[in-house]
Amino acid sequence: MSRQDGGVSMKHCCDDKAEALAQLRSRQSRVIKVVLAINAIMFAVELVAGLASRSTALLGDSLDMLGDALVYGATLYAFARGPVEKARTALLKGGVMALFAVGVLAEAIIKAARGAVPAAELMGGVGLLALAANFACLVILLRHREDDINMKSAWICSRNDIAANVAVVGAALTVGMVRSWWPDVLVGVGIAGLFLVSAFGIVTESLIALRAARSATLAIGPKAPT
Repeated sequence: MSRQDGGVSMKHCCDDKAEALAQLRSRQSRVIKVVLAINAIMFAVELVAGLASRSTALLGDSLDMLGDALVYGATLYAFARGPVEKARTALLKGGVMALFAVGVLAEAIIKAARGAVPAAELMGGVGLLALAANFACLVILLRHREDDINMKSAWICSRNDIAANVAVVGAALTVGMVRSWWPDVLVGVGIAGLFLVSAFGIVTESLIALRAARSATLAIGPKAPT
């Protein structure tokens, strides 16, 4: 009788854990969708504002928003997929980030050659808006930062993004005071350079993971017919 009771208790325990895990994943999915939307919208806003104000720093910070949006989007897409699909998704994400970073660096070189001074007011205003958006993401992720390593890394990512936003606002203030392009280009190149290095790391790790996943699939082989 006790063994049967133990078996029933164990079954109920597993069912409860499965249900709790499903609820946790559901909450995490909703949170990720919210911060994904915020980052995607701010990427578009900063991209347009960066082009309109001729600000390399804003373009670089839009890359930051794009990187976060790709991370959250990849998390949702590859959530229940296999290792091969996850590696391919990460590889695509790294490639997009690398292309965008190269574009920002090229724009910085052109601006430095022309000596174009960005519109400090627009640059600073959008920089403050991006700072508020990242702070909102930080608050949204705060209660979930201890759920698992993925949510904690997302929270840390948003926390670190605030530093880039502060740098953009600082560059805007400096541009307004000295009426020169160099503070804007300096911050933009710094952000784009960091993302180019990160993208290279993501692409390298993704290729390694993709080869490992394909090797594991080939090792298992097709299932025997039943």
